[in-house]
Amino acid sequence: MGDWFQTYVDTEATAEDAPRLAENVRDWLISESVIAAERQDDCVLGWGPGYPPGKRYDDITDDRDPGLLSLSTNGLRLEVGRSVFFNGGSDPSAATCPHCRQTTVLVDRGWQLIPEKWALFQDAVHSWDTDDDEPVACPSCGRAARVDTWGWADDSIVFGHLGFTFWNWPTLRHTFESELTKRLDGHRTVLLAGKL
Repeated sequence: MGDWFQTYVDTEATAEDAPRLAENVRDWLISESVIAAERQDDCVLGWGPGYPPGKRYDDITDDRDPGLLSLSTNGLRLEVGRSVFFNGGSDPSAATCPHCRQTTVLVDRGWQLIPEKWALFQDAVHSWDTDDDEPVACPSCGRAARVDTWGWADDSIVFGHLGFTFWNWPTLRHTFESELTKRLDGHRTVLLAGKL
């Protein structure tokens, strides 16, 4: 069946701001009983423990899913640190140069990656979360730019220092996103949703 996730990425948090902002959001969700205060090892996919749903988790969801509490993967994973967030399903379809605004199409008409186009970005994308700022030269203008400054179609890839991933939760309310943005000092957030 797979596991469903919804990840909110703060696109403006710096490495220095991310721990404080994560703590602010975590404390708010605990105080509202949306998540439990104690972390558990197996309630999220990825590295480290996560926060299982609290008794009022449905305060931020469109629907109540009583089955959520019986799932082994049902928690919130806070990701603090330089990370590349993927939508989990489709490949990135295009990237736009931050200098000339020309778009490099990365997939063919059948939505398959074009290997020679993706090769321009692949190493830089996969090494960004290891503090490597390998620049990517634009095929149109020739100017190089860090991979995190390129525009990615449909936010299929997001680079950031702070993310909140809810595993198998019902759809989160729009009002939650508004409140989350306030608690992130008004930063822009991007929602990635997918299934693994």
